Amino acid sequence: MTTAVTPEVLTDPELHAHGDPHEVWRWMRRHAPVHRHPATALPAFWSMTRYDDVRAVYRDPETFSSRHGVLLRPVDRGVDPGGGLTLALSDPPRHKQLRAVVADWFSTRAVRDLEETTLQAVRDVLDRLPADGTCEFAHDVAGRLSMYLIGGIIGVPRHDHERLFRWTNEAFAAGVSLAAHQDLMRYFIDLMGRRTAEPTDDLVSALLGGTIDGELLTEEEILLNCENIIGATENGGLAVAGGMLALVQHPDEWRRLAEDPEALPGAVEEILRWTSSATHSMRTATRDCEVAGQTIAAGDRVVLWVPSANRDEDVFPEPYRFDVGRSPNRHLALGSGEHFCLGATLARSQMRLLLKELLERTARIELCGPVHRISSIAVSGPESLPLRLVPR
Repeated sequence: MTTAVTPEVLTDPELHAHGDPHEVWRWMRRHAPVHRHPATALPAFWSMTRYDDVRAVYRDPETFSSRHGVLLRPVDRGVDPGGGLTLALSDPPRHKQLRAVVADWFSTRAVRDLEETTLQAVRDVLDRLPADGTCEFAHDVAGRLSMYLIGGIIGVPRHDHERLFRWTNEAFAAGVSLAAHQDLMRYFIDLMGRRTAEPTDDLVSALLGGTIDGELLTEEEILLNCENIIGATENGGLAVAGGMLALVQHPDEWRRLAEDPEALPGAVEEILRWTSSATHSMRTATRDCEVAGQTIAAGDRVVLWVPSANRDEDVFPEPYRFDVGRSPNRHLALGSGEHFCLGATLARSQMRLLLKELLERTARIELCGPVHRISSIAVSGPESLPLRLVPR
């Protein structure tokens, strides 16, 4: 790493859009695996960059709490309003209780039952593309597919999926909370009203009927959890787009999959590791503790840099090589411990079925314009990915 680069640049979104954060993380894993960042517009925090440290924090919710926020927020924005109310921003035992309300919708069995629905959504999205296969893949395929699937699970009728997709894109592009998008929130308040009067077999109905310690969830809790689940589709879409970019940049790996479709599950895991679309996750220490020789005080914020953990040379041989046959591949792209991604099985199924359909339809994939990465320290991946899916 050049002397001009310091760990503090990690909080600059432009580094993630136009630079190489992996150069910084690689240096930090070797020289400063647990590093204290002073307060700026963001609060002071500790960076963790090694796999073992990141995994240990994920798996110790008693010491490292999610309740006070899981993403760095500018100090002037105050605390996250979802603290203690949502799946992402709660600790045991409440996290487990909230998870139990919706877990059946994301179980292995539920995802298996949804496989035909998922495959139809994949085909619907691909069938929308022009005959010559040109598309803005990040938007037209990856983002749209993720939103269609989660919209269906939540209870949004199929004819409203495109509206949901447009509203969430507007919020993501503006860098604001989905709760700040008035049309989206009004839609979900209306949906809650309809499901209260006539429950159906969907996630909103499950949340409306869900109880914790004998008490129904409040409307605020239901809205914030819907926002939480919908917001996660941004990560899913970026992982899919980033995986496709990796396959374009490594055509030999695409050919491996074409020759051996049985390798698809392993390819999905490598795409998840390689893209690590959730750039960081934050926790707050509940007590004084020590990590890698550094004393972390109660109340200190700890930031886990997931892409760094997933390139840790002590865990992944040749970590900067994209290898769809990598095994073992115990990446942390979907978290670990209590907060392991609720939608992990669905995300894997979606990616596998999309790749399978693309391999059957497509002779080759070509870039047909410049790629632009998203400018963010929270998520990573291609914001713009112009491709030509050359048909068979």
